[in-house]
Amino acid sequence: MTTWNTMNIPPQHGRSAIVTGTGGLGFETALALAKAGGDVVLAGRSAEKGRASVARIKAAIPSAQIAFERLDLASLASVEAFSDRILGARRRLDLLVNNAGVMTPPTWQTTSDGFELQFGTNYLGHFALTARLLPLLQQGHAPRVVNLSSLAHRSGVIRFDDLHRGRSYKPWASYAQSKLAMLMFALELQRRSDAAGWGLMSNAAHPGYARTDLIPNGPGKDAFLSKLNLLVQPLISHSAADGALPTLFAATSPDAAGAAYYGPDWFFELKGPPKRAKIAAAAQDEDVAARLWDVSEQLTGVAMPTGMAIGRESVRGRMPVLTP
Repeated sequence: MTTWNTMNIPPQHGRSAIVTGTGGLGFETALALAKAGGDVVLAGRSAEKGRASVARIKAAIPSAQIAFERLDLASLASVEAFSDRILGARRRLDLLVNNAGVMTPPTWQTTSDGFELQFGTNYLGHFALTARLLPLLQQGHAPRVVNLSSLAHRSGVIRFDDLHRGRSYKPWASYAQSKLAMLMFALELQRRSDAAGWGLMSNAAHPGYARTDLIPNGPGKDAFLSKLNLLVQPLISHSAADGALPTLFAATSPDAAGAAYYGPDWFFELKGPPKRAKIAAAAQDEDVAARLWDVSEQLTGVAMPTGMAIGRESVRGRMPVLTP
């Protein structure tokens, strides 16, 4: 695995994929999947940025099967509308990469549904998206779901008494909670798939310290993280393309496993080719993961089935709307 790169991606012809996030890691992930022959939907909030990314990919790969679809993960209504369009247009989905996210806004902000912005966008939006697309994934060929976590998950705590940090907002603590939730979701999704016969491989990845616009756009140009970023970036970071390799390994490699976590191999998992990454003890707490799952269903109003696999046509009848 230490020498794994995009040349090792198996042919993706005939496989359909959705990647959330149109820039940085999302762009590089979609580019590599399209180059390998996959049929890719690049989903994001900005139509202008999304279409520009699709145009760049088509310019590099004229034969690419790639399209943009608008998806705002900070809006459950947008998640539902996007999912309905996909459910109406496709018969199956083979790969879902839950990549998009926001990082450390300096002041407390909320999604359109009243969730803290990072927890709502990075985690709850992806939870609802995965639940709504589960029927298509169950029709997929060896379907996989990859969640993007972060090294920050190691300092994360799931604060059930203040999930939205309205009483005690700290940008980094909230970000870490959202990324811990993403990793716990990946592990719990695999457990539930195994128990209920959904047939999914669910795993997670992190990019290390990848040079994207996520950090500069998060804390602001005068924040400590941005200054530190400029100072140490050349020494301990790698490109967005390299940062996407753990995701691509998790998404495509025959050697990837369910309930596994992948990140860079070198220098405290900050850079380098993909390998198995360290999972913090908090992420392996199955009782907390089960409670988080239940709370997430209540907050998003979207429930995944508890029994065996369900058919695509019955999805809307099987997903109750709950009151947060």
